[in-house]
Amino acid sequence: MAEIRRMQEVVTLMWYWGGGVHWWGWLLGALVMIAFWGTLIWVVWYFVTAGAHRLDGGRLQDDRLDKADPKRILDERLARGEIDAEEYRKLRDLIG
Repeated sequence: MAEIRRMQEVVTLMWYWGGGVHWWGWLLGALVMIAFWGTLIWVVWYFVTAGAHRLDGGRLQDDRLDKADPKRILDERLARGEIDAEEYRKLRDLIG
């Protein structure tokens, strides 16, 4: 009889009956796994995009363009038709 009980205990322990991980353990494990993979994907994405946007020893590609160049902005406004030739000449003389 004692041998049968030991066998039942072994079977009980082997199949995780009467113990094991509760529902919150499974939930915590799933959340940790999602956080791990999310962080790993974000790190890879960050380094790939940061490396692709860097030029000239760390300068960003957008920094190469002088966005604040008033003559260039004025030329673009004339090309888009926002201003006419007379206003273009007045503003060009004003900034020059």
